[in-house]
Amino acid sequence: MSGGPVCAVCGYHGAPDRETPGSILIEVVLWCAFIIPGIIYSLWRLTNKKDVCAKCSSPALIPADSPRGRKIIADGQ
Repeated sequence: MSGGPVCAVCGYHGAPDRETPGSILIEVVLWCAFIIPGIIYSLWRLTNKKDVCAKCSSPALIPADSPRGRKIIADGQ
């Protein structure tokens, strides 16, 4: 089975999206006003990216080749 992980919430099977936490607006303000907090905030945002479902944005992704993943795919077809 290929196509990426399976969403445990909506059953989507495919490539996930990458989500970056925080706000770009806060990041820009911190960079403009306070250099050191801006660096820390930027590093936090970059190191905490996570995969989410491309359909429902849930972080509940499971491998497609796991028993539960195979069951979700079989039930959805």
